[in-house]
Amino acid sequence: MYTFGGETPFLAVVVPCYNEEAVLHETTRRLAAVLDRLVQERLIAPESIILYVDDGSKDETWELIDELSRSHTFVRGLKLSRNSGHQNALLAGLTAARECSDCVISIDADLQDDVTAIRSFIYKFHEGYDVVYGVRQNRSTDSIFKRNTALAFYRFMKLMGVNIIYNHADYRLLSHRALTALSDYKEVNLFLRGIVPLVGFKSAIVRYDRHERYAGKSKYNLRKMLSFAFQGITSFSVTPIRMVTAAGFVIFILSFLAALYSLTVHLWGRTTSGWTSLILSIWFLGGVQLMSLGLLGEYIGKIYLEVKSRPLYNIEVNQLLEDRGVQADNNQKLISR
Repeated sequence: MYTFGGETPFLAVVVPCYNEEAVLHETTRRLAAVLDRLVQERLIAPESIILYVDDGSKDETWELIDELSRSHTFVRGLKLSRNSGHQNALLAGLTAARECSDCVISIDADLQDDVTAIRSFIYKFHEGYDVVYGVRQNRSTDSIFKRNTALAFYRFMKLMGVNIIYNHADYRLLSHRALTALSDYKEVNLFLRGIVPLVGFKSAIVRYDRHERYAGKSKYNLRKMLSFAFQGITSFSVTPIRMVTAAGFVIFILSFLAALYSLTVHLWGRTTSGWTSLILSIWFLGGVQLMSLGLLGEYIGKIYLEVKSRPLYNIEVNQLLEDRGVQADNNQKLISR
């Protein structure tokens, strides 16, 4: 049904979903139109699919996915047993699609990422690129706050030494061999935007304009965005620990100078009570110590999670396995419908 390296590659479009019942029909319509055009141009195989990954939605998302899969042969569904988070849901879809595809494109369901850019992704794939990043060139539909925080996020990640593509989210194409290489990264603290560049291989960039969300509301509030940023920093950089070490060295030098000053004043007989300066210095040093312990604890916590090696997700329903007879992975749980 598919052939790796063939003239018409088998494409799987992976779409992670969490409470997306308001947009699924429109997302399917737009993606289907793009796939149909690509099939007509003989750029992808007619058997190419859309794979929706339900990340433990609380609304009717899975019921809609199941309905769409029954009425459209190119729609498949993957249902996780609980909400595992966007990155884990995305990885679940990529892992499942890898077994039956020459290339995979991941995109969010909210239609903010321009689906027509998929055609450019496929052209790059035919040119020999294994990784194609979708980069937002216009974010005018985002709020001023979100644009500025996103800019600060990418700049800070670069400052911390994390290799990340500026203004790239999770809209990308990965070839079969890039997906295979990605599967060798067994990290529990998952940050795909940082992991994918580590895979290597020949890569390209496709730029597109970001649209307004078709329906519903963003699942990423300020707390989740900050948590996501912190996850990326601590998963890929030891720079924060080095900054703490540098701060400790600077404080040591300042304390040494202060000790010399105090000794000099004492020898000159000009000693005065310094309650305020003493209290402020104690609070300052105490705050630095607590912050340092907290930062070290964050890294130790990540080591703890990695050592436990718990599965990132459990699959409840996998229509790809059901339809193609592929054996389930030992780390996944399959419950037949």
